Amino acid sequence: MAAGNSRTGDGGEVIALRPDAEPYTTAAGALAAVSGELSAAAVAGAVADAGRALVDVERHLDRAALSAHTVRAYRRACRAFVAWLAERGAELHPDAFADVIGADAAVSAWRRSRLDARASVATVNQERAAVALMYELAGLRLGIKALRVAPPGEPDALEEREAGAVERAAARRGARDRAIVAVLLYSGARVEECARLRVEDVAVTARTGTVRLHGKRDQVRIVPIPAPARAALLDYLAERGRHDGPLWGGQRGPLTISGITQVVLAVGEDAGVADLRPHRLRHTYGTRLRRDGADPAQVQYLLGHADLKTAGRYFRAGQHEVAELVERVYGDGV
Repeated sequence: MAAGNSRTGDGGEVIALRPDAEPYTTAAGALAAVSGELSAAAVAGAVADAGRALVDVERHLDRAALSAHTVRAYRRACRAFVAWLAERGAELHPDAFADVIGADAAVSAWRRSRLDARASVATVNQERAAVALMYELAGLRLGIKALRVAPPGEPDALEEREAGAVERAAARRGARDRAIVAVLLYSGARVEECARLRVEDVAVTARTGTVRLHGKRDQVRIVPIPAPARAALLDYLAERGRHDGPLWGGQRGPLTISGITQVVLAVGEDAGVADLRPHRLRHTYGTRLRRDGADPAQVQYLLGHADLKTAGRYFRAGQHEVAELVERVYGDGV
C-alpha cells in the first residue's frame, strides 16, 4: 500500500500505513507511539485533537518534498509536542487545538520547557516550524514567531601570528604549496575558485598582479594580488613554466578541491594550526580588509558575494575582538 493510504480496522477505527508498513490508529495508536500505552479515557479533548493532528502531519510528511533529514526532524518534534500535551499539557491547555489563542499558549509553554531543557535556539525554532505545520494542517495558524537568533560574529580568522606561521610552513613545503596558500590568503578565493585557476587566469609581474576567479553561478571577478602573493606566484611559475593549462599540478594530474584542501590541512599541521581549511584563509582575507578600512561594498566585490548582507558579516564584532577592546579600555582599572 502506498505511503499515506489508509484502511478501516476491525473495530471501525481508521488505520494509516507509514512507509515502513507499520500501522497506527488515528488517535490512540499515534499517541502510543510517542507517549506509551494510553488508555482510551486518556485520549480525550485536546489530546484527542492532537492525536488526529499528528496523524495528519505524519501523512503529509510521507508525501512532502522535503529532505529525509528534515522529515525526521519534523516528525520527531511533532511527536514530542503531542507526548508533552498528553503527559502534562492537557490539563493546563485544554484548548490547545480549539483556537489560535489556545494553540499559541500551548506551544509557548512547550517551547519554554524546551529552552529550560537547554535545547538550542536553532533547534527550538525548527521544532516550532514543525508544530506550526501540524497546526496549519489542522486549520490553525500559530501567532507566535520564531525566536530571534543572534547573527554570527566576525568569521573565524587567523590571528596575525598564526597567519605568519602558516605562510612560513607553506614556504618550507615548496613553491607550489606556498603559492596555493598565498592565493587563498591574499585573494580571498574560495577553494573551488582556487582549484579552477589556469595559468591564463594569472597576470603577475614583480610590480603588479591580478587573478581571474571563476565563482558561483559562473560569475567572474578580477582580484588584485599584493606583493607577498605575487612573489609566491612568480617563484612557482618559474618552477612550473608558463604554458597554458591548470595552474596547480600534482603527481596524478591537476589538483582537485580535495587536493588543495589536503595541502592546506598539511600546512596548518606544520604551522601548529589544527584543522586549517581553505575557507579560514578566505575569512582571514575578508577580516583583514575590514580592519584596514574596506567598506562593505568593497568586501562584497573582492570576496564575490552576491548579496551585500553576506559581506556584512565581516563587520560584526567577534568575541576575540570585543575582549581585546574591553581589556584595552578597562585593563588598567582597579
